Amino acid sequence: MHKNKTITIGGESVKPGETKLLKIPIDRLPTGTLIDIPAYVFNAKKPGPTLLVQAGLHGDEINGIEIVRRMLAEKRFHVSAGAIIAVPVLNIFGFIHFSRDVPDGKDVNRSFPGTKSGSMAGRIAYHYMTSILNQIDYGIDLHTGGSQRHNFPQVRYTEKDEESAKLAEIFNAPISFSSKLIKGSFRNAAFLMKKPTIVYEAGESMRLDDYSILEGMQGILNIMSHFGMAQPITPPYVQRSKTTRIDSRKWLRAPTAGMFIPKISNGSEVHKGQILGIVSDTYAKHTKTIKAPFDGLVFCINHQAVVNQGEALFHLGTKKP
Repeated sequence: MHKNKTITIGGESVKPGETKLLKIPIDRLPTGTLIDIPAYVFNAKKPGPTLLVQAGLHGDEINGIEIVRRMLAEKRFHVSAGAIIAVPVLNIFGFIHFSRDVPDGKDVNRSFPGTKSGSMAGRIAYHYMTSILNQIDYGIDLHTGGSQRHNFPQVRYTEKDEESAKLAEIFNAPISFSSKLIKGSFRNAAFLMKKPTIVYEAGESMRLDDYSILEGMQGILNIMSHFGMAQPITPPYVQRSKTTRIDSRKWLRAPTAGMFIPKISNGSEVHKGQILGIVSDTYAKHTKTIKAPFDGLVFCINHQAVVNQGEALFHLGTKKP
């Protein structure tokens, strides 16, 4: 049973019935400009869970940032029960520099739980852990593919955590599957603190994809509605009966270097032996095909036009029965 509670971030409190924009001071630029993490808190009077919706853990993954921005603009976080902590951009440094990482080259999502006096990435992780993560009940971490890899909208959950698997089912993205915890990641830190968390992956870095954004917004609203925090919207942004769960997964890699031309759309169901794409040299002398090794579903395509041998091109999974 969730109880009404006051949420305190950066020394400032948000009581039940209040809404505030708070900021977590992190560091300064060489110019002396203060950098902080913005956190919107919507705390209803009626008891309910505290849900974290965060984006921009990698600064170049802007689909998630746009999901949070649109939901703020459309006032979707004004909950009737429980509380929402919405963080549009966690990695401000990376966002400013169009980068996945912070200026010292470290990945914030490999730096949890962090340290108070360590690297920049470590300090961001530490302050975030101690200011926000300890106050939530559930978390939604918004990401995109990286390095020109386009992820078809998908949710990843922790196999050992039944609550996160339930969250993934409620979110109801087109695709969902369990993935291993990575040491130093936010999801791993949340798991160790027994905070059920899912990761929504959709689109690719530095590009807005409206379909991915709408799927993310609908998934968040599905969870809010499930916990009685808000009413479902009509009509919904997107609608489907249920998520498709993926079992085994395999990356299909470039058989040679050359120009890569996909022959199928992301999210397509394919059959064993079907040609998914080709890699050809620039003189059209040598061309190799990439065929599906089994029946399955393509849920990531590399949009890099020129590839080297061994580069990951398609992520293919089998559907759970």
